Amino acid sequence: MEVALSRRVSTSRQQQPQTMEQHLSRLHASVALQPDWHVADEHLYRDDGYRGATLKRPGLDRLRDRAAMAAFACGLMTAPARFARHYVPQMLLVDALTQRGCRVECVERPMSEDPHAQLRFHIRSAVAAYERTFIAERRRRGRPAQRRRGQLLPWPRAPSGSLLAPDRPRDASRVRLDPVQAAVVEHMCAW
Repeated sequence: MEVALSRRVSTSRQQQPQTMEQHLSRLHASVALQPDWHVADEHLYRDDGYRGATLKRPGLDRLRDRAAMAAFACGLMTAPARFARHYVPQMLLVDALTQRGCRVECVERPMSEDPHAQLRFHIRSAVAAYERTFIAERRRRGRPAQRRRGQLLPWPRAPSGSLLAPDRPRDASRVRLDPVQAAVVEHMCAW
């Protein structure tokens, strides 16, 4: 049976090669457990830097187009949240693929037709959406306090003559002087 692998990461920190490779290795390990499953190179679909809230993603679009042409029998992903962040888009995508004869499987949270499994899937999706909203609200309330304490920079880019830490660019304690840019800024001020 031909299988398609779908993976998505939303942030630049998640786009690091080891994170994407972790997703891919888990998917390949799951395929290896099934003796009749096969994955062709053209059936690796990835969306780097795309949030799960949007359904307009190049990898997802290609996956849906290829499923419509019956290029594979099963779509495999690590978890439903990698497909779409909220329950309704998840179910729309799963339904669209299954109507085209493509089964959808998840490595971490297997989906099935069992009513109990469906209920767990619905509950997990609702809790994930609630948790995402709750986290966003906490961040929104916490950022002004962090800025007042000097722990968070108010700007997303480094000021002229300085460098931000690549892993934590908004951390005020990790701003460093860039000697080359600082020399240019110093010359500009002297003029």
